Amino acid sequence: MASSYHQEMQEVFRNNNKSREFPAHSAKVHSVAWSCDGKRLASGSFDKTASVFVLEKDRLVKENNYRGHGDSVDQLCWHPTNPDLFVTASGDKTIRIWDVRTTKCMATVSTKGENINICWSPDGQTIAVGNKDDVVTFIDAKTHRPRAEEQFKFEVNEISWNNDNDMFFLTNGNGCINILSYPDLKLIQSINAHPSNCICIKFDPTGKYFATGSADALVSLWDVEELVCVRCFSRLDWPVRTLSFSHDGKMLASASEDHFIDVAEVETGEKLWEIQCESPTFTVAWHPKRPLLAYACDDKEGKYDSNREAGTVKLFGLPNDS
Repeated sequence: MASSYHQEMQEVFRNNNKSREFPAHSAKVHSVAWSCDGKRLASGSFDKTASVFVLEKDRLVKENNYRGHGDSVDQLCWHPTNPDLFVTASGDKTIRIWDVRTTKCMATVSTKGENINICWSPDGQTIAVGNKDDVVTFIDAKTHRPRAEEQFKFEVNEISWNNDNDMFFLTNGNGCINILSYPDLKLIQSINAHPSNCICIKFDPTGKYFATGSADALVSLWDVEELVCVRCFSRLDWPVRTLSFSHDGKMLASASEDHFIDVAEVETGEKLWEIQCESPTFTVAWHPKRPLLAYACDDKEGKYDSNREAGTVKLFGLPNDS
């Protein structure tokens, strides 16, 4: 028997299942993220820039394009509580902090390698960045100076603090989740989570669960307290690249090279919805207050020879009559 939440959300999506695309970049989009207040969406691209949109009723209006990086912007994230600040990680061996009120780069921090992963601590005080050589650097968000640097002996994929800010999680190429104490960065536990490469990790806003996505096409849901796997979602056929929990923690979107984004009900694992895409999806992000999902796909293999779709940001959950 489907839960009342399940039925309610299916009804919402039946009436709001429109996706709309918005030109954002001149090359493919690697990362999308919402500001904590949900008023802005930022995207980072292979074209070396970041873009910021303002969300109006049911459309994204481009506010600015942020230039300065000398290489691809692989990932970006917003400050957890300040809706004006975001940070970008680039292959140019720097991270940059931007302020949407001035549109200028507030700080450029040089790092040792080509950066691919970035996250901001829940208390806003630290930015962690991971590079292609499996070094994670912890940078003081106020002084912009490195606090600590850790070289790992395995392939580091995605990094994240837990919501309480006292543990630091890494997913790795051996299918493990490594959990370090924070700030002292001592290994607490290494969980054999998947038989193959463990790619992405996300914590739910309520702090009850985290989810990991793997090259075996499985999404696993973990209990934060017990560190045990509660359930698996197995509707995708390709390596899971990206995950996002809805603002209430009740839905989990996951995507891959499959031509759809799976939206699962967290408590049952059942499929709530399926968002059709014409190509692989690189990044998904639920809005922090509404059932709107921003995402970006690898558009170049689309059905258009003109390549007009490359570099668009997409928004799902818009009213059918909009």
